[in-house]
Amino acid sequence: MDLIPAPVSVEGPQSGGFVPDSATTLWAAPGTEGTERWLRATLGAALGLPLAPGPPGGSNAVSLRVDESMAPEEYRLDITAEWGAEIHGGSAAGVFWGAQTLRQLLGPKAFRRAPVSPGVRQEIPRQVIEDRPRFGWRGVMLDVSRHFMPKDGVLRFLDLMAAHKLNVFHFHLTDDQGWRVQIKRYPKLTEVGAWRSRTKYGHRFSDIWDEKPHGGYYTQDDIREIVAYAAERHISVVPEIDIPGHSQAAISAYPELGNTDVVDTSALEVWDTWGVNPNVLAPSDNTLRFFEGVFEELLDLFPAATSPFIHIGGDECPKDQWKRSPAAQERIRELGLADEDELQSWFIRHFDGWLSARGRRLIGWDEILEGGLAPGAAVSSWRGYAGGIAAAKAGHDVVMCPEQQVYLDHRQAGGADEPMPIGYVRTLEDVYRFEPVPPELTGADAAHVLGTQANVWTEVMQDRSRVDYQLFPRLSAFAEVAWSALPASADRDFTDFERRMTVHYKRLDALGVDYRPPGGPLPWQRRPAPNGDSASLGRPIEGPPPNV
Repeated sequence: MDLIPAPVSVEGPQSGGFVPDSATTLWAAPGTEGTERWLRATLGAALGLPLAPGPPGGSNAVSLRVDESMAPEEYRLDITAEWGAEIHGGSAAGVFWGAQTLRQLLGPKAFRRAPVSPGVRQEIPRQVIEDRPRFGWRGVMLDVSRHFMPKDGVLRFLDLMAAHKLNVFHFHLTDDQGWRVQIKRYPKLTEVGAWRSRTKYGHRFSDIWDEKPHGGYYTQDDIREIVAYAAERHISVVPEIDIPGHSQAAISAYPELGNTDVVDTSALEVWDTWGVNPNVLAPSDNTLRFFEGVFEELLDLFPAATSPFIHIGGDECPKDQWKRSPAAQERIRELGLADEDELQSWFIRHFDGWLSARGRRLIGWDEILEGGLAPGAAVSSWRGYAGGIAAAKAGHDVVMCPEQQVYLDHRQAGGADEPMPIGYVRTLEDVYRFEPVPPELTGADAAHVLGTQANVWTEVMQDRSRVDYQLFPRLSAFAEVAWSALPASADRDFTDFERRMTVHYKRLDALGVDYRPPGGPLPWQRRPAPNGDSASLGRPIEGPPPNV
């Protein structure tokens, strides 16, 4: 079988299967209407088939139904010559994942937007596939702050996630380098904070600048469209508003948010370079009220049904300004706190309580453990496994996304022709052998691992093609890690995965994905400096840049 991610079990395949044709009908039981729409819009268009509505139990049909005896994301796909394709899922999501598998069985042409070989018969061999995911959280984080991705690119990104049975879209909307979501009560966040005058070209050691202004943002209707599009594909969206660090874009728009007693915040602009920024939010009542206003609008844009978690960042918040600020020190004394770490903990706890009162859960990077963590908060463990292990043992839910394994902005090979190389070398096989649950966690503690997530930070990714190159094919390997019940990492059959990828590359070709070929970057994917010396973009770092 050439399926990615690999299913739990396959009975077959055998000869004498299902051949979709112009007479093939589509029947959808109650609760499966979303998959019905998706099948007509994708397979119908790709194969040139009408997939007209048909009766239940008809032959030569694609039939969809929910079976509540199954786990919610579990599915069973039956292919027969007599009846066609029947998908049973434990919920609408399970049916949808079964439809994704059906699409793969139909071959790469099923991933195109119009038929390329009209009239050619495509037989799906007779078989039974039973499948269910290992983890409920199978996520990808996309940073649109460092380099903005227009709305159409985000919608395409969601389609690529769905094709790999990934179901959590972590939407990194704000940072020092740009604010990307419209907040109507604070219009300067996008009028000022969404645009920077120039951009560092390469990573933070580079001495080259792109002098063209960069920016963009999503209107509130854009966000509603993205959320609805994701929900139709059974993808939940986790928006991130980064506080109290990584906030210079917000401070540049509203200088009173910064530590005005030690910094002339009125002189700050949206940051044009990378790294850990010293300008952080002031721990004031004004700041709390301001961001409560931001989150009030955000909760309206991201409904609880599809966005139960709200990410508040919480990483890389230097405390130097708080140490020098009389106002911050007075706040520490007033609250009876021990130090600046506890001050950040107080800041995070405030929003944990605020979000909890409105039916949401706070999640943040593992720095939010420092100084104490609110009971209901969850942790994104990025600085290796340690934060996730500590959080799980303390009873907090965890998403494992360690930089050493699943930061897909890190380079894929050590060659000099890799575009703008940063971070660790992490090959396709390295990602395939990633194990989200460390051996230190067993039993009840391991149950706190909600799942896993790959992260892509876009400092050196100026456009969609560059994001594609960093993501694929490694995201395909990650998807199998997140979905399939794989053996211990050292025993995984990477040779078989590579064999299956030879077919999957053709699917990615049909989707127009600019992936990194197995043999290395193509000539137009290499990105040397103007003088031909890629090293002048900043020396490759053996070890990660800061989380960003």
